[in-house]
Amino acid sequence: MEALALFSFAASEADEISFQKGEILKVTEMEEDSCWVTAEIQGKRGYVPQNYISLLPYPWFAGRVSRLEAEKRLQRHDAGVFLVRESESAPGEFSVSVSYGERVEHFRVLEGGGQYCIWDESFRSLNRLVDFYRTHSIAVEKAVYLRDPPASQPERNPYPNPYKSSSQESLPSARLQARPPRPEREASHRLPDPAAANPRVAHALCDYTPPQTAHLHFLRGDIIDLLDCSSTLAWRGRCRGRVGIFPPDYVQPLHH
Repeated sequence: MEALALFSFAASEADEISFQKGEILKVTEMEEDSCWVTAEIQGKRGYVPQNYISLLPYPWFAGRVSRLEAEKRLQRHDAGVFLVRESESAPGEFSVSVSYGERVEHFRVLEGGGQYCIWDESFRSLNRLVDFYRTHSIAVEKAVYLRDPPASQPERNPYPNPYKSSSQESLPSARLQARPPRPEREASHRLPDPAAANPRVAHALCDYTPPQTAHLHFLRGDIIDLLDCSSTLAWRGRCRGRVGIFPPDYVQPLHH
């Protein structure tokens, strides 16, 4: 999700990132019991204080909603009405639930190297992915284009910011100028050192030859250079001169 920086922030720890008021950040992970979120800006990823930003409101983002609840919300809606929710099985990942009219289908969003994809096309944010499938079919067997739920049933922002009212313009100027308190950090919230935690190469356990061009094709026994292992669902690597994403279950990391 994209978020607006309400205040400038200067990082004081190695696992935090700095930003300026008015910049747009990409929030990649949130926890209900934490005052910090993981975000990305200009290719850098790290922690930022939640009370310094505000998620841009989108009627299609439902937050932590179960698969069953998503199906209940989308029942009896026209084909294409959808919502984006946080994955139940893979924290930090997302799924797109789409009404097909007679049923609801769920699409897992693969993330790797700061890119998001469902099929062949990759995007820098969920917002751009959603916009693309408004004019391109998200379904393979028939044409289904994403469309917002009816305006009569607006969805509230699942992560409202206490420093932001319903519209940015309605905020008093004094409140905008008053910086909120910087929340305390706990050691358990520190991002792990990627160089120490992530392997650099992996051994292919079996063939992986999906039809999607954005995915990395490899054969059993290949050695894969690992470029990004931050996601639990899809890793990004290089093999035979090609770069792409792939499921980590297909490989065995090699630690040196």
